[in-house]
Amino acid sequence: MLLRTTDPFRELDRLAAQLVGSGTTNRPAVMPMDAWREGERFVIEFDLPGVSAESIDLDVERNVLTVKAERVARNGDWEMLASERTRGTFTRQLVLGDNLDLDRIEAAYADGVLRLVVPVAEKAKARKIAVAGATPAAQPEAIEA
Repeated sequence: MLLRTTDPFRELDRLAAQLVGSGTTNRPAVMPMDAWREGERFVIEFDLPGVSAESIDLDVERNVLTVKAERVARNGDWEMLASERTRGTFTRQLVLGDNLDLDRIEAAYADGVLRLVVPVAEKAKARKIAVAGATPAAQPEAIEA
């Protein structure tokens, strides 16, 4: 399984936000993830605290999985004293290998964690292959007259 884990512009966005004095950026890029294999399935978890389940969008096109979520800014008649939590749309793309069954992905969201379970494709599972052998040679029979 190949995962795209780097975003060359993430550090540049963070530094620019610090220089400008902004606690957020126009393109939030924070979506930490863990991925591991459990037997015949891959598990991927994304940390998305403060994101409603309705705002999460999952798409699969060919072998690219796109996770998109939005943390909405609060509106009201009040003055912001500190703003360190990023708001806006978060997007992360993973390039998944051909050995996974992308038609059977399961997704669940609880306690701010999005959990995806991707089963290994049947064609990629280890299997035994029977070896056909010759039948034992027939014993010659005596013919009596």
